[in-house]
Amino acid sequence: MQVDPTQRGASEAGAAGNAIEVSGLEKAFGDVEAVRGLDLVVRPGESLGLLGPNGAGKTTTLRILSTLLKADAGQVSVLGLDPAQDGAALRKRIGVVPQDIALYQGLRAEENLAFFGELSGLRGARLRERVQWGLEAAGLTERRRSLVSEFSGGMKRRLNLVAALLHEPELVFLDEPTAGVDPQSRNHLFEQVEAIHRGGTTLVYTTHAMGEVERLCDRIMIMDRGRCLAEGSLEVLRDLEEVRAGLGSGLQLTSEADLEGAAALLREHGFDAEVRGASADLETIFLALTGRALRDESQEIPS
Repeated sequence: MQVDPTQRGASEAGAAGNAIEVSGLEKAFGDVEAVRGLDLVVRPGESLGLLGPNGAGKTTTLRILSTLLKADAGQVSVLGLDPAQDGAALRKRIGVVPQDIALYQGLRAEENLAFFGELSGLRGARLRERVQWGLEAAGLTERRRSLVSEFSGGMKRRLNLVAALLHEPELVFLDEPTAGVDPQSRNHLFEQVEAIHRGGTTLVYTTHAMGEVERLCDRIMIMDRGRCLAEGSLEVLRDLEEVRAGLGSGLQLTSEADLEGAAALLREHGFDAEVRGASADLETIFLALTGRALRDESQEIPS
C-alpha cells in the first residue's frame, strides 16, 4: 500500500483554533427534532468517533458541518468558516465520504477520480498525479479503465474514499465508510484512514461498528435523540457512573495480581472457570447510555 506523504495536516486548521466548534446546534424536519442543542469541539488533527442509534442526529450533524444542510439555530465554525455562509470556500478544504457510494457507475475508475479531482480544483499535471495516487491507494491501478458498475462493493468503497482525499483536505467527514464490504477491503480502508490521520488530517467518523471506533478514533461522542450523552476517551467513558452501574455490584478484579490470585483460588477448590476483570467495552458503554430498545425507524430526514 502506498501512503500519501503530502497530507497538509493540522497546521492550517490550527491557525484558526479548533477544527470544529459547534454551540447550541438545532435542526428540525417538520415535527422531528433531529439535532437539539448540540455542542461539539474537535481539535486539529483529532479523530472523533460519532456514535448513536438510528435517529440520533449523526448524519444530520455531518451534513450541516459539511455545508449540505443549514442549521435552524446555533453557532457553527468549521476550519474557521461558517458552513452556511462560506460553503464554496469550505468545500475546497474538506473531504466527505458519504454513507451512500457517490460514484458514477457508467464512468471508468480513473474517469471518476479525474472528475472529482476537477471539482476540487485540481488541474493538469497535479490532477494526473493525484489520480494516479488515488488508484494506487485504492489498490485499483490494474482496473483503472474498468467501469465502476463492474466493481464489487469493496472496490467501490475504496474508490469512494480516495475520491474524497484527492485534494488533500484538512478535515474529512466519514459516514459509515465500510458498510457492506469484505474483511480485506475493510482492513485496506482502515489502513488508509490511519495513514491520513498520522499525517495530521482531522477526522470525524460515524459508524455502528464499535471496533472501528476503538481502532481509529482518539475520542468518542455518543449521541441520542439529537443530543450528546457523553464524550471522551474510552477510559473516560468507562468511568461514567451509568456505565459502572451497568457492570453490577459484584466483586470486580482489575489488576493482574488479583486475577491470578482468584484463578489460583478457584482451581484449588476444583472450579474450572474463566476469570476476567469487569471492564466495559465500547458496546457495553453504548448500550448503558442509549438503552436496549430497538431503533428500527430513523428519526432523521431520509437521505
